[in-house]
Amino acid sequence: MLVSCRSRTFAARLDSRTASTPLARLFLRAYLAGVPSGERYSDTAELLLGELFANAVRHSDAPTDRLVEVRFAVVGDRLRIEVHDAGSGRPVVRSALPEEECGRGLFLVNALAERWGCCPRSGGVGKFVWALVAPALPVVVTA
Repeated sequence: MLVSCRSRTFAARLDSRTASTPLARLFLRAYLAGVPSGERYSDTAELLLGELFANAVRHSDAPTDRLVEVRFAVVGDRLRIEVHDAGSGRPVVRSALPEEECGRGLFLVNALAERWGCCPRSGGVGKFVWALVAPALPVVVTA
């Protein structure tokens, strides 16, 4: 695992296995704890990161010894999440059948992210999937 933090950007490389997903979410929580109003991104951001990371592990055709990189940055008032992998496939939103246990991850990403997309990585190996998360509106409690 390699961790890097510059300015308001965080990056870490994790083993390409499903068991690394909670660690990726832990890094996101720690990052958001240091960002002003970071808690306004946390619920949606953790869900999206979990889906994108799991997809990078499950659906990548990269060798199993390759690492998956996560990056977080606040750009303006949006949180940008990136998940990098060495696989060649591109994510596609699909409709899962009611009896299917899997297949709804990108549907959730599409519904909850302000925008998302997929780009080739520099150097030509692999891709990264990114999502922009808008801050949740503050909850106003009235007595």
